[in-house]
Amino acid sequence: MRFGAGSRKTLEDERDCADVASVSCAAFRASVGGLCFTDYQTKVSIMSTEEILFDVEDRMDKAVARLRKGLTGVRTGRANPGLVEGVKVVAYGSEMPLKQIATIACPEPQQILIRPFDVGTLKDIEKGIINSELGYAPNSDGKVIRLNVPPLSTDVRRKMAKMISELCEECKIAIRNVRRDGNKQVDAEEKAKAISEDERDDAKESIQELTKKYEEMATELAKNREKDVMDD
Repeated sequence: MRFGAGSRKTLEDERDCADVASVSCAAFRASVGGLCFTDYQTKVSIMSTEEILFDVEDRMDKAVARLRKGLTGVRTGRANPGLVEGVKVVAYGSEMPLKQIATIACPEPQQILIRPFDVGTLKDIEKGIINSELGYAPNSDGKVIRLNVPPLSTDVRRKMAKMISELCEECKIAIRNVRRDGNKQVDAEEKAKAISEDERDDAKESIQELTKKYEEMATELAKNREKDVMDD
């Protein structure tokens, strides 16, 4: 690395980016419930194989949907409304996500523009952004708030890519948990003579096909987001 005029500021900026990578990971996981998806709960009531498969697919779909939503909050080197949409703001005596009280746009590749529906909430929004630990310094002109999104260093990009991989794996674990408990439910129904052995085997095969489908969806989501992080 060449050190010249402004090198101290560059080092400080990179340290700030590294810190933001760390807190963003924690803040992101907190915002989506730590990606601790609710496991499929084996029901004691009698269920048909169609009902079991519907329930399994619904839960797997929700796991992937939550991952999709969460990945929008992973930083890239480019401004993205999803980075701040979920920031918690206390306004009118209640806590609410930023997107409910303001429009969020990106007029430039590395700038986020926040325009409150009610200018009276401007200070509340500023406070929410600061408390979010995302590492952005709100710049207000009394009507709108601008956030500058600094480009990410190579090291920070790698950390973000690793975080994406870990979140994807957590989603897959959740999907496999649904498979496990779905299979348990099928076994319970067969044991109770509610379904035949052939129906049990067919249901388990369908559950495995759903597992493969949703794991591949999670992999594709993570792959695309990692590409955004590394290529910006």
